[in-house]
Amino acid sequence: QVAAASGHTVVLVDQSDEILKKSTKGIEESLKRVTKKKFADQPEAGAEFIKKTLKNLTTSTDAASVVHSTDLVIEAIVENLEVKNTLFKTLDKFAPEHTIFASNTSSLQITKMANATTRQDRFGGLHFFNPVPMMKLVEVIKTPMTSQKTFESLMDFSRAVGKSPVSCKDTPGFIVNRLLVPYMMEAVRLFERGDASKEDIDVAMKLGAGYPMGPFELLDYVGLDTSKYIIDGWHSLEPSNPLFAPSPLLNKLVEEKKLGKKTGEGFYKYK
Repeated sequence: QVAAASGHTVVLVDQSDEILKKSTKGIEESLKRVTKKKFADQPEAGAEFIKKTLKNLTTSTDAASVVHSTDLVIEAIVENLEVKNTLFKTLDKFAPEHTIFASNTSSLQITKMANATTRQDRFGGLHFFNPVPMMKLVEVIKTPMTSQKTFESLMDFSRAVGKSPVSCKDTPGFIVNRLLVPYMMEAVRLFERGDASKEDIDVAMKLGAGYPMGPFELLDYVGLDTSKYIIDGWHSLEPSNPLFAPSPLLNKLVEEKKLGKKTGEGFYKYK
């Protein structure tokens, strides 16, 4: 949506036409919300903006057949290294030599994905933040093999789609999650020790640190399974790092399928 709205030609690829129809409908709804704010007094200009954006967007279920005419591939599939690497290996065979590959991963090593291809110098991370149309930040990740030309292209693309890029080396969690995930885990440990209630910890961080959500609200929003997956991955990389230690309470909630907002219960209950 964001790339198409800024004048780029986009092919959205997913596993079935059904998913793609749903995605396109979601983008249309999202564009309507954007135009309500952006073109509040000009409904005609708003309608034209939506039409123009959707014209830039086509869909496909066959990534290999559409990659031959692309300059940039942004992967945003399931957070599983093997699945990502299988996709990148396939696309690497069909993509032109100049095509840059980027992953939108928030927790996996970009270097490990780049190594699955023959274009390590044309590979980087482009980590967008949710919801992408609203959030201004993009983390641009440079591996030791990413060329300066590729890095600058990724920075330029981020600015071209109206974002504010920041740069980081290929370190666990990059900038935001590297600071945010240990903070959320520390909040859980504080609660586990019985030092404060989760409600009071949330209120304290909202009113004391100016955060829009407390750590437990944020964990429920992100998904407890996702948070556990990230911390487990980092713990296996650095087992002696106390910041990456797993939490018995978090593990228990995930085991009970209390994953947060998406299941109706996590640290809090939702209706």
